[in-house]
Parts: sequence; structure tokens; C-alpha cells
Amino acid sequence: MTMTDPIADLLTRIRNAIASRHETVDIPSSKMKLEIVRILKEEGYISNYTVSGEQKKGTVRLYLRYAAGKVPAITTLTRISRPGCRVYADKSRIPTVQGGMGVCVMSTSRGLFTGKQAQQKGLGGEVLCTIS
Repeated sequence: MTMTDPIADLLTRIRNAIASRHETVDIPSSKMKLEIVRILKEEGYISNYTVSGEQKKGTVRLYLRYAAGKVPAITTLTRISRPGCRVYADKSRIPTVQGGMGVCVMSTSRGLFTGKQAQQKGLGGEVLCTIS
């Protein structure tokens, strides 16, 4: 069976690992997933990640981040734009997540950025997911 939405699979694996209070989660690698994981690390939602094997067929291991008492750093992960219903936003309509407390990941013509970074660069694009 082929996977139709690898980004939704990435988000679901992270959600399931957090619900089970796992320290790490392994995800099949791709360029898009690595960029999303890089943004998660930059924004402080995960503590680290490692890539094993080649970029195409390798795996990415995420080290999930928890506060004291095993409270996860990520509370919600939501897929916005899906293969069946794409969602785009121009530079003036980039959504804010939880009043600026969360992050939306956007795919622009210059690569993947957070909503704030895309706004600073004056770019619009596809709204992939929101994280808070």
C-alpha cells in the first residue's frame, strides 16, 4: 500500500509517541520531513533529531521534549493542507496559531518556513500544518 500523505503520517507518528510518553520516535526520511523536523527543532518543540542511512531511504529519529512531570512540549499537531484539499495563504493572510504562541509551517517558493519567517520575507504559500 502506498502512502498518499507522508506529512500526515509524520504528524500522526509524533502525536502517537507523545500520547504514549515515548522518548524517541523513528520516521522514514524525506526532504520535506527533514525540513519540518528542522523547524520543530529550531522552535524548541523537540530536543534533537538524528538521520541514519541515506536521505531517501533512511530514517529520522526524533528526541521528544518534555517539561517536568512528563508534560509534552507539543500539545497539538494539526494538518491543514491535505492532498484532497490544499490550503494556501498569501503574505497578508498567514494564520496565527494560538495568538502567536504556536507555529504554522508553510511551504513557499523558497522552501519551508514558519509563518513568521514567511511574513518577514514577504512570502505566501501552502499552509502545511500548525504546532502548539
